[in-house]
Amino acid sequence: MNNPDFDAPAPQSDVVQAHAVCENTPIKVLLIDDQALIGEAVRRMLMGHEGIEFHFVSEAALALPTAVEFQPTVILQDLMMPDADGFDLVKAFRADPATMHVPIIVLSAKEDAGVKAQGFTVGANDYLIKLPDKLELIARIRYHSAAYMHRLQRDAAFRQLHDSENKLAIANAELKKMAAMDGLTGIANRRQFDEVLKMEWRRGMRSGKPLSLLLCDIDFFKLYNDTHGHPAGDTCLKKVAVVLADNMKRPGDLAARYGGEEFVIILPETDTEGALRVAEECRRQIEALALSNPKSEVAAVATISIGVASLLPTTTHVCADLIEFSDQALYSAKSSGRNRVVRFAG
Repeated sequence: MNNPDFDAPAPQSDVVQAHAVCENTPIKVLLIDDQALIGEAVRRMLMGHEGIEFHFVSEAALALPTAVEFQPTVILQDLMMPDADGFDLVKAFRADPATMHVPIIVLSAKEDAGVKAQGFTVGANDYLIKLPDKLELIARIRYHSAAYMHRLQRDAAFRQLHDSENKLAIANAELKKMAAMDGLTGIANRRQFDEVLKMEWRRGMRSGKPLSLLLCDIDFFKLYNDTHGHPAGDTCLKKVAVVLADNMKRPGDLAARYGGEEFVIILPETDTEGALRVAEECRRQIEALALSNPKSEVAAVATISIGVASLLPTTTHVCADLIEFSDQALYSAKSSGRNRVVRFAG
């Protein structure tokens, strides 16, 4: 922060605020000056002021590494040094991420508007004629240190807020994912199916491409549960879900648990023939799992019946019709012997 009145102490209100901020936080002053007498004089000025740490460097080459290690809250820097250009040193501080925001009060032996202007141009925050009045020096040190520490606190708060927002976004995404997932099988649930079907129906109306639906039911699942118990029945549901999900080859394809032992598959931009191929592959792979179901009237293993329906989304129908047609096809598959795929023939 630049003080508009370079030769006057910081305003009293700012100094009081600085005292409040720095009461429990040490002010760390780094002086860079080739004259040991100046270093000793500044040290004496700061002696007895609680909460102020002082460090002195007489070689410009050591200024930046010392500042990185010491982490000052304000830097006092001479502009006229035999082994370095003071303006270049200010630029070096501003170029290093560790010191780029640390307030710099440049010290000069003479009052010169051009020197002042150049100092502020390269990145200085304040300008003092050395040696300044003790009260003025301490006031400016506290003022600039307080501003710097406020900046650190603000940046830390922003980082914390950013981290919190990221964590919240991740948590919300996870909650959304969980809300759309069937708790047992890990695939989409009925709620997600309903939302996706409506979305794909609208998309189909815009694109003019067919939408297919596969309604699936595990044959004689109650008998499977009666034979093996409910834990085994849950395992059967999970394995069937894996097979169905594995057959979803495109990002828009969706396999969902419809309820109980029923599952449903949405295939956007897929005609009847394409849907029948997917359905038959799912049926074949589920039978190949060879999950023993000795009481089944169809086979000695768990099998599935699938009803397939395809529609071109238009204003003539609604997406509920697609569900109704696939349900009718599933009923035909079950009534004609099960463990088969049947297309809607309406």
